[in-house]
Amino acid sequence: MTYRVANRAPKRVASGIYLLVCYESERRFTATIAALGGETAQWEGIMISMRLGIMTKHLHRANIESVAEAVAGYGLTAVQLNLDSADLEEIPETFDAATCRRIRTVFDRRGITIAAVSGTFNMIDPDQGRLREHINRFPTLLDWCTGLGCDVVTACTGTRHPSNMWRHHPDNTNPDAWKDLRNALSQLLPIAESRGVTIAFEPEVVNVIDTAEKAQRLIEEIGSSRLRVVLDPANYFHPDMLPRMEEVLEDIFQRVGNYIALAHAKDVRGPDCGDDECVRPAAGTGVLNYALYVKLLRQSGYDGALVMHSLTEEEVPASAAYVREFLGGAAPYHL
Repeated sequence: MTYRVANRAPKRVASGIYLLVCYESERRFTATIAALGGETAQWEGIMISMRLGIMTKHLHRANIESVAEAVAGYGLTAVQLNLDSADLEEIPETFDAATCRRIRTVFDRRGITIAAVSGTFNMIDPDQGRLREHINRFPTLLDWCTGLGCDVVTACTGTRHPSNMWRHHPDNTNPDAWKDLRNALSQLLPIAESRGVTIAFEPEVVNVIDTAEKAQRLIEEIGSSRLRVVLDPANYFHPDMLPRMEEVLEDIFQRVGNYIALAHAKDVRGPDCGDDECVRPAAGTGVLNYALYVKLLRQSGYDGALVMHSLTEEEVPASAAYVREFLGGAAPYHL
């Protein structure tokens, strides 16, 4: 059997049957099974959906088994795994195969996909010793990633801020910052390519890659199929951009819609009193146009996980319900 979904290449499952899935609209499809010998059958069904998930760091539990149980309890089927949720360092120094198998089994048994492993560090860290330590640990991080059955590791392009990689620094716009980012990636990407893992960086207004234009430029300059983006549209907005919501979202997808390895679900709204930068709260508590966001995700051909973050556990049920409204309640289709 082979199948094709959206713009994905066919994959062989078994001999004798071909399953072709073609979207008729955003929520319906026609599937045709053509058996060898010429017999065919057609039916309508619900469109294969993105998996709704969460970053595990938002679920504070005593052990990884309890984390997975909480994920399943909220009806979620994917995670972006923070290794410290399993009582490990976020970027471990060593690899333990038995622990890795245990973590993988915990999620597999509950039908939860590990969509990505968090590997966030400051790629243009002004502290050269700290930067070197993180780069040296990267191969071990990939051991964990592949051992968990995952092929995406998330990344931060970084900032020149000396103590907080989520703070802007004016030197982020200097040519040397771009050069240092390229240098870090030149060390990481050959390792990722050899392991079959994609480095997915998340553009942020406070980082050196702070726009969709820069994200597109970086990917196309480097030219590696293992360098992609975490698509989180809330990260691209400054306050003066909010009135142009639809225009900004469409521009983001025009530039990086073909390069999505993972998608995030949070929200954005104007600054709090006395601040000058947007707030990025839980999905459903801001002004992000989720109808358009999900539509553009589907049009891009993305069918992976949509991972909630930037929320408290108390906000998980309401945020999950909100995002599911735009996913249409669609459930995966199983042959």
